[in-house]
Amino acid sequence: MATINDNYLKLKAGYLFPEIARRVNTFAQANPEAEIIKLGIGDVTEPLPQACCDAMKKAVEEMGDRATFKGYGPEQGYLWLREKIAAHDFQARGCAIDATEIFISDGSKCDTGNILDIFGKDNKIAVTDPVYPVYVDTNVMAGHTGSVNEKGEYEGLVYLPITAENNFTAPLPSEKVDLIYLCFPNNPTGATATKEDLKAWVDYAKANGSIILFDAAYESFITDPNLPHSIYEIEGAKDCAIEFRSFSKNAGFTGTRCALTVVPKSLTGKAADGSDVELWKLWNRRQSTKFNGVSYIVQRGAEAVYSEPGQKQVKELIGFYLENAKIIREKLTQAGLTVYGGVNAPYVWVKTPNGLSSWDFFDKLLQNCNVVGTPGSGFGAAGEGYFRISAFNSRENVESAMKRITEKFKV
Repeated sequence: MATINDNYLKLKAGYLFPEIARRVNTFAQANPEAEIIKLGIGDVTEPLPQACCDAMKKAVEEMGDRATFKGYGPEQGYLWLREKIAAHDFQARGCAIDATEIFISDGSKCDTGNILDIFGKDNKIAVTDPVYPVYVDTNVMAGHTGSVNEKGEYEGLVYLPITAENNFTAPLPSEKVDLIYLCFPNNPTGATATKEDLKAWVDYAKANGSIILFDAAYESFITDPNLPHSIYEIEGAKDCAIEFRSFSKNAGFTGTRCALTVVPKSLTGKAADGSDVELWKLWNRRQSTKFNGVSYIVQRGAEAVYSEPGQKQVKELIGFYLENAKIIREKLTQAGLTVYGGVNAPYVWVKTPNGLSSWDFFDKLLQNCNVVGTPGSGFGAAGEGYFRISAFNSRENVESAMKRITEKFKV
């Protein structure tokens, strides 16, 4: 009889979103006339930039011609795309990242989980709380944790609470950790990190031999010129950090799939014999073995993001969602709620009023306003008492949802 990976049995059965779906479906069946607006998940709604569409159409035509047809591409991604990413996203900001250090993939969600393939099982791992659930769940799957306790925390992980009291910026661990997950602009709180914040983490990592896994999926929403877009804007970060980025939110590629991971060639980890090993070589071997690369068509679409019309169209797209976030933030404040985030990020983090639990607030918003968000407790114990609202939706839906809340919701 084949055995299974028992670590999967430790998982909380994907509790959050199935439970949201169950409650929404129950309500919809009992109230078929209700027009439910969903502002819960981080999926985009607006069409791809025209420059990307045009580039992909041209690429499809190339694939239909023997003279220009492409078969397997390089697992690391086509050099012409990696060079544009290096120049526009990193070198233009003073980051000494070379195209050879960039790996193209089909999603930063995948990469933040797959990166564990190149690390050992005895690392002590730190995550923020609340946290993007993928960081935790993939470590559970890989056998890096113990069982979950009554608070929803897994044994073996170091949790770093981010709350209003610390401005939702992660506090340094009081103990030595080996792998550190950081996400800024933050999902779910919408908080951002200053250069001083990130410098403290880089200094900690270098002093302790730690590796920072830096998720910058939402960096394009940063409009404050004083805030860093990349951890590599911090001196020394190339010696202690891996960065993940995505085309999903800035260019609407959630259904098209294209992302990137930066593994500096100066970055090393320890082998069992104590020797230093280049992580770039390990990740390159992992990708070459388990991944066949992103399609030529999609990579041409991603390349178009860096064209002059592409840059203009992406900026407009980001501006659209940031305006949604502004509307949400202002209207929820008008309704008497305390809100955070939504300025340099597409998420608004709401303090539940009158001591309501995250799920009680979810039910109240659904029943009274027919609006769906995400209970903060689903992102970790420190998320209890908070609620996430996503700006990823049509303007009509956002305005309608906020109108309902300001008119019908009573704090």
